[in-house]
Amino acid sequence: MYKNKDTIYAINHYNFFDKIVLKKRLEISNIINDLVKDIQINDALDIGTTSDDRNASSNIVIKNIKNIEKFKCISDQIVTSNFFFKTLKKSITEEFSENELYEFSSDLVISNATIEHVGGVLNQKKMIENIIKLTKKIFVITTPNRFYPIELHTKIPLIHWFPKSIYRQILKFFGLSFYANEENLNLLSINDLKNMLNNQKIVYEIKFIKLFFFKSNIIIIGKK
Repeated sequence: MYKNKDTIYAINHYNFFDKIVLKKRLEISNIINDLVKDIQINDALDIGTTSDDRNASSNIVIKNIKNIEKFKCISDQIVTSNFFFKTLKKSITEEFSENELYEFSSDLVISNATIEHVGGVLNQKKMIENIIKLTKKIFVITTPNRFYPIELHTKIPLIHWFPKSIYRQILKFFGLSFYANEENLNLLSINDLKNMLNNQKIVYEIKFIKLFFFKSNIIIIGKK
């Protein structure tokens, strides 16, 4: 049975963007591998792990980190992958018990493309606070740059540069109510992240991934 033209376009469109995502996430992994190559890292924790393993880019950042034996994850989804020897189903914006902190604190904590999906600013600040608590040595937080010309979730250019209230109304007009909801997508700029991190009194640096010559992804590297 032949697929209709619209289905073929959708598959090819999806594969095209997934290939780009895969390439950029491997670049992030390479940055992390270079960062920790001279540091003793016994365990790594992934924040916001997806249960979806259908795409080549799914969880690839943590899976591509080298020379680490123990990998853990915290996610609001049920993760059954054998890659992680310890998993916790919990939102990163919730309070963590002393036992949870003890069990899941790790030398390296990675959160790739999650902070833009946890809700408003208060939730994003709480996520950063919890990541710092869970970090023994280094944490890495990545997120799409709000001021990249193309919004990487909807693939629509420029409209996300409007004030957020206007941007969300436009998304609703296009039938994209899921992304119009702040609980599902709250894009961050470099200054937004700096404001959140400066209040934490943590040593950090900022790196970037570029796509078509523009800074598409922000990488925050924090050290204890």
